[in-house]
Amino acid sequence: MTFAISFEDVQDAAHIIKGVANRTPVITSRTLDALTGYQLYLKCENFQRIGAFKFRGAYNALFRLSEAERAGGVVAHSSGNHAQGVALAAKLLGIKATIVMPTDAPASKLAATRGYGADIVQYDRQTQDRAEISARLARERGLVMIHPFDNPHIMAGQGTVALELLEDVPDLEVLVAPMGGGGLMSGCATAAKALKPDLRLFGVETKNSNDWWQSFQTGQRVHIPPPDTIADGIRTQQPGELTFSIIREKVEAVWLVSDADVIEMMKFLLTRLKILVEPTGAVAVAATLQKNVPPGSKVGVVVSGGNMDTELLAQLLRSA
Repeated sequence: MTFAISFEDVQDAAHIIKGVANRTPVITSRTLDALTGYQLYLKCENFQRIGAFKFRGAYNALFRLSEAERAGGVVAHSSGNHAQGVALAAKLLGIKATIVMPTDAPASKLAATRGYGADIVQYDRQTQDRAEISARLARERGLVMIHPFDNPHIMAGQGTVALELLEDVPDLEVLVAPMGGGGLMSGCATAAKALKPDLRLFGVETKNSNDWWQSFQTGQRVHIPPPDTIADGIRTQQPGELTFSIIREKVEAVWLVSDADVIEMMKFLLTRLKILVEPTGAVAVAATLQKNVPPGSKVGVVVSGGNMDTELLAQLLRSA
């Protein structure tokens, strides 16, 4: 089967982002190991530029634009982290960026995106289609669409997360990551399976945003109503087309966690490991408490981001 990206694409992306994106740390915790029964290795993308892994793919995608495309500008749609990634990458490369964001996007993500110099167009997630709005803007203004996940350069850029993790922990046995559109997991799966074919891969969603879980049950991309979950970074309604073909082939299963599980893990990571993680960033770590793989396994977990709304952070601290 031919996929949208190859391992060579991920390697090329790693070369492009080297010295621009941060090589994020891998953190361990004896307390977390005791709770899960695993040897956990947390790949902390909350320490990435813009506070999330999305910068990797955004920079790779924008870097590859032609001079004419750069001059025309780009448009992207996002609930927050892809928006910031595209906005910062565009600023670094001298490209004008327009970002389509939902009205309920965290205020901190809206402010950061504006701070990087992007123009923001807002929409109602319940009544409007962000893809249609973005496509219209692209047509009317001559902009290049930078899709948040169904873009080979985005996918390859996100795959550098797994590339780095396996360089740091070559004897890893399992890799767990959150799944929204699937850009992160499709890239990571491509890199991981090329480097270590016997590595087991698992995606994680929340129970209220389970389009991937349903799609795995049916073998087809399932479309769900707008999901209501605290994990705003994975409020997708349908898996990506390019990402689904890779993930269906390379990922073993999808695990589900509750919003309550996510909140408890956010508290734990903040109070015990001293790292601030947004809800989506805690999703995969929370899933390791389910103990779905053999005890003692060496498990890599992608902590996808740390861009938490200040109001949510205040609530979290009050309840800790």
